[in-house]
Amino acid sequence: MTRAGLKREAKRAAMKVFLVAGEESGDQLGAGLMRALRARQPGVVTAGVGGTAMAKEGLESLFPMDDIAVMGFVSVIARLPLLVKRIGETAEAALRFEPDVLAIIDSPDFTHRVARRLRAARPDLPIVDYVSPTVWAWRPGRAAQMRRSIDHVLALLPFEPEAHRRLGGPACSYVGHPLIERLDVLTPNEDEMRARSADPPLVLVLPGSRRSEVTRLLDDFGAAIGLIRSTFGPVEVVLPAVPHLEALIRARVADWPWPPRIVTGEAEKFAAFRRARAALAASGTVTLELALASVPQCVAYKVSWAEGFLKYVITVPSIVLPNLILGENVVPEFLQEACTPHKLAGAMVALLRDGPDREAQIAAFQRLKELMSLADGESPAGRAAEIVIKAGSQRS
Repeated sequence: MTRAGLKREAKRAAMKVFLVAGEESGDQLGAGLMRALRARQPGVVTAGVGGTAMAKEGLESLFPMDDIAVMGFVSVIARLPLLVKRIGETAEAALRFEPDVLAIIDSPDFTHRVARRLRAARPDLPIVDYVSPTVWAWRPGRAAQMRRSIDHVLALLPFEPEAHRRLGGPACSYVGHPLIERLDVLTPNEDEMRARSADPPLVLVLPGSRRSEVTRLLDDFGAAIGLIRSTFGPVEVVLPAVPHLEALIRARVADWPWPPRIVTGEAEKFAAFRRARAALAASGTVTLELALASVPQCVAYKVSWAEGFLKYVITVPSIVLPNLILGENVVPEFLQEACTPHKLAGAMVALLRDGPDREAQIAAFQRLKELMSLADGESPAGRAAEIVIKAGSQRS
């Protein structure tokens, strides 16, 4: 074999993947991807940017992921010099690493800028984007722009490949949402199913995982629970709290006349999900968790007046993930001025009672599970790894 041929064989034996994740959710996806890559390519070599989950899989991050994990216009502006510096450092490190493929993971404001720099410097480098930006909801022109620097998008939601096709975006494949691997902890057993019919019923209150969400929603949620108790009767209220907001939540519910049971940690949270009859939730990934657990829900959300303009540029008929996946607004949502205790209570009482509203959601959530499912034996991380490996192999 020629020297060039030996080099190609060595390259194939040790595929090099550069990964860039910019926040906790991306770090979790990146860790799963790294495990799946090793399972399929035992000699794979990885480098890049990630957090604690990717570090446990062997990644030595170029810098702390917290440097780039910022949200909101004001936060980005305040940290702009550091972000610009980190973009340049990441691109330069990737070029020195000489990867077979670049995998950017979520956080498009950061990762897409890195991708554009690498596409300009190394046009032959395959670039895979793990998690589609919400081009289907707002700024749809981003889809076509992505084609300049991204070769393949790995979608977590089943409708996203068609959205990219319609909008002229890059090739896009549904690889599955990581939550579909958690059905074992979301699905109630026989005893838990019976508990859903217990008296008083268990009602979940989920005011969000951000301080701004809790401060805007929790008072309305509390007032709604009071109205539910006066209209429907006694209910057991469970409030799962993320650790960094537990103190804030406890302080804000301290004067409720029927104090909720506050739980922390994933195990307690999902145990409550499996026994819950209905949930009052802030819009977010938790609505998908509830749907996969077959918990009927009512969704609310409020933003600041400065962010209120977004309603004029959002192009989807719902902001609730189960509704978007199903293609129908089966979950009621109450946004901004519509988020009032009386409206929330009315919708919740209809879900607590046996009737068409409750039955429609339960049937819809079964369809949602079917839409999100993968073939037997497949996992989202495994399917993602296969596409990353294929992209890197095509360059070899």
